[in-house]
Amino acid sequence: MRLIYVRNKNKRSDYLVLVSTDLTLSEEEIIQTYGKRWNIEVFFKMCKSYLKLGKETRSISYDALTAHTSIVFARYMMLALEQRHNTDERSLGELFYLTIDELEDLHYLDALAALLSLLMDCAKEAEILDEAQINQLLDLFVAKLPNLWRKCLKQCA
Repeated sequence: MRLIYVRNKNKRSDYLVLVSTDLTLSEEEIIQTYGKRWNIEVFFKMCKSYLKLGKETRSISYDALTAHTSIVFARYMMLALEQRHNTDERSLGELFYLTIDELEDLHYLDALAALLSLLMDCAKEAEILDEAQINQLLDLFVAKLPNLWRKCLKQCA
């Protein structure tokens, strides 16, 4: 067993002890592994405690549970993006997008643009609103979006 002592940079008297049974790992690798594991723990704690993972649905259907989990994870990603946007300027560029490369098939904003277009087409067909009202509603909706989404959505259109 190997013990790694990590000192708090802000308060030198505080430290954390990490334990590893893999003696082939360097101190840096052990610290990185614990950092990744801690991020996973925080992720699940947030999803369970604050985003109601497992509590919002009582379904026993596999598809419903998969959809519920996906929605909770999407909520977390949106909150993480907003938090990074407010605290780290790098997230506006590559930092956040590197974490969601697995979603390359259909980008979120492309899907949102397609859904908005479909909604507007349905409103026209149902004759609920006239063309001017539809455009006014769409402009109001886009104006309320976060800046990054608004810019990306305008590029999709």
